[in-house]
Amino acid sequence: MKFLQFSVLPFLMVILSVSGANLTHHPHRDFLRCLSLRIENSCTITYTHNNPSYPSVLNASIQNTRFSTPTTPKPYAIITPRKTSDVQSTIFCSKNYGFQLRIRSGGHDVEGVSYVSQVPFVVLDLVNFRDVKVDTKNEVAWVQSGATTGELYYGIAAKTQTLGFPAGICHTIGIGGHLSGGGFGILGRKYGLAADHIIDAKMVDANGRVLHRKSMGEDLFWAIRGGGGNTFGVVLAWKIKLVPVPPVVTVFTVNKNLEQNATKIFHRWQQIAHKLPNDLFTTVWVMKVNSSQVGKKTVQASFKGLFLGRIDELIPLIQYAFPELGLARENCTQMSWVQSVLYFGALPIEPVEILLNRSALPRLSLKAKTDYIREPMSEAGFEGFMNMFLEEGTDLAITMMEAFGGKMNEIRENEIPFPHRSGILFESVYIVQWINEEDAGLCINWMRRLYNYMSSYASKSLREAYYNYKDLDLGINNVNGYTSYEQASVWGLKYFKNNFKRLVRVKTMIDPTNFFSNEQSIPPLLSP
Repeated sequence: MKFLQFSVLPFLMVILSVSGANLTHHPHRDFLRCLSLRIENSCTITYTHNNPSYPSVLNASIQNTRFSTPTTPKPYAIITPRKTSDVQSTIFCSKNYGFQLRIRSGGHDVEGVSYVSQVPFVVLDLVNFRDVKVDTKNEVAWVQSGATTGELYYGIAAKTQTLGFPAGICHTIGIGGHLSGGGFGILGRKYGLAADHIIDAKMVDANGRVLHRKSMGEDLFWAIRGGGGNTFGVVLAWKIKLVPVPPVVTVFTVNKNLEQNATKIFHRWQQIAHKLPNDLFTTVWVMKVNSSQVGKKTVQASFKGLFLGRIDELIPLIQYAFPELGLARENCTQMSWVQSVLYFGALPIEPVEILLNRSALPRLSLKAKTDYIREPMSEAGFEGFMNMFLEEGTDLAITMMEAFGGKMNEIRENEIPFPHRSGILFESVYIVQWINEEDAGLCINWMRRLYNYMSSYASKSLREAYYNYKDLDLGINNVNGYTSYEQASVWGLKYFKNNFKRLVRVKTMIDPTNFFSNEQSIPPLLSP
């Protein structure tokens, strides 16, 4: 840590004026004083409850309004650092004055873990760590954890139309959380996960050390590429390898409802989607829609695809491999790769500056779960699944079934912590949203029943799940005190399979006192 060579009084006064805190009487005065003495510039601000900006700063990136109610536990303080040294200071002061530290990049944690805790805590908000530096000559980029995927995509597209990055379609997701959990997207069958393309990183560990790939060692570098955020340290930036994309790609959508043989078409899709050429990604979105009969509802299966090529190549390919879909030229649109991200995000494809808008998507309450399907569902099974969308509480429910295979089959399960690779037909993401708080119970109960229904079709010996759609129903760590390997493995094996054991060993090595912890963070082997 570099110490100031001049009086710290001006910076102490900045934090006091912003936080509105009275250090003489405030119960956590030592924590604020610690930050005041160590933070090196007045641009890093500490917000506490007394500051009028506190609610807006807290809510700025809460994407799941289920965790923004009056009864939701709030952080004692929100720190928005601008320098690495300020991150080091926040870690030091949190450790020394008994605060749990939650790290937030984009606020998309579906269980609110990046900004909610049941014990006294502070939030380290990386909103100011959002630089994107693209090097087209070497086909790499450095992106800070507080940037969004949209900001990364925009930064790439501003320099080249022939490079991309295989991350998710939601453009407001924070890079830090997304890469920490794996990151599957529409280029996944061609190139694998976002985390498969991380080639370096900059992080701060629990002792305040600044580490890069060489200094952290290959075990820790392996762990941070999919082993979960807020577990091993604060990753501030990632060096990623970009991937080739053609200047023109083709997208398509074909909608089929229950009355239009959706179940038969899906039955065929699940048998061939994982075998299609790697240049073709397909997905099926299931949701309730208005029926052609006035006042009635039906359930729609929306077959969507991205082809890394032109329409004239795509049409004969689909007509040969998947004629049941009935794909026609009018279902298809040619565009750039970066526009395809907006297309799959259900946004206008122009102007692409929408990618920079962090508020472009509505914020609702939600619950999510995931499965990995290794054997085809029966037609009757899928029809029963679709019929559940006609029940109460499903107006804002959706399931996204994303084809695997391709490159995902070629990467070993232990290459990085994300283990869901070979033999998977598709990943199934179940999401239910609601507007009114009183509907929460109805919607969550429906989600749990849907998940239970799918138990007959999900991966059998171990029901796998995707860490980036965190689900606390699977099990949690102890809020206070030590969590054993056995207790954590209840949820950990579902996310990481046999990689969980190695993650625990790495955690024990880098953070043995479990400073970085949350409801589903990797625990160390030994009790602090």
